[in-house]
Amino acid sequence: MNFSTFSRSLLAASIAVALSLPVTGAFADNAAYSYTPQPVQAPDVSVGAQYDTTHVYVSGNDIDAFVNSFVATFGGKASPRAVFTVTPTPSRTASQYVQTPVGMLSVFAFETPVPYPFGNERTGYLVTDIDKAVRAARSAGADVLVETFDDPIGKDAVIQWPGGLTMQLYWHTKAPSYAPLERVPDNRVYVSKYEANNFIKRFVRFSHGKVLSDSRHADGAEIGKTGEAIRRVRIQSGFGNMLVFVTDGKLPYPYGRETTGYEVADLDATLAKAQASGVKVLVAPAPNVEGRTAMVEFPGGYVAELHQRAK
Repeated sequence: MNFSTFSRSLLAASIAVALSLPVTGAFADNAAYSYTPQPVQAPDVSVGAQYDTTHVYVSGNDIDAFVNSFVATFGGKASPRAVFTVTPTPSRTASQYVQTPVGMLSVFAFETPVPYPFGNERTGYLVTDIDKAVRAARSAGADVLVETFDDPIGKDAVIQWPGGLTMQLYWHTKAPSYAPLERVPDNRVYVSKYEANNFIKRFVRFSHGKVLSDSRHADGAEIGKTGEAIRRVRIQSGFGNMLVFVTDGKLPYPYGRETTGYEVADLDATLAKAQASGVKVLVAPAPNVEGRTAMVEFPGGYVAELHQRAK
């Protein structure tokens, strides 16, 4: 849960560091689908993948175990924990920001009921100007679930794309400056065939991104659908990496429960560290089109994908 209202409020009482790595590629298997960017009038409001955070909601009883296991698995460090009101309506949550070389987290353990629609947003994206960003999102076809509101060190809004993807946009009063990640994680998105083209076109327009690959005949085993073909779309933009799976929604557990896929240098070594810190391996490592992939569950219930790219 990649700084949002939550992340920024948390940063007021914590530390700040983050990281990013551009990924390049070319169109692959695009005979069935090709998106030609139209002339874009809206500004590019992205800042960089190192400012994305994944939002993780856990119980107060699990936050220590979760944060400790995440840092033990990937390295990095966590900010001091504090209790804040991080929504535009009354609420209280214990919050921590976790920074690792492969991705950032905003972690929340609410002490009150979570106001709607918070808890549904997957990531927080830093933007250059919140008003321009909301206008650009609306122009590209996103809905605004929560209008722009103030937090202690900036402004935020929550938007939703066709197909149901919900995210938070945020802006700092004082612009931050952070180092790049060693490896940029994937925002893993599942959409139906009915909204896939609509979502891809509109998100690419908003993000000024590129479709790096689009296969309508990818191996469904990657998401537990062995023997079936799925559509698999990889997008890169100033907001980082996005991997879109177009499915019929008939997904075996735990697929669809993960929001982020973390690239690591050595998958087996990372899994060994993860298991030693209380992480469950839900799906053992298996090959996919880009290398090897596995699914895990951290203490507190956070499900994630881990992958190692083929050399």
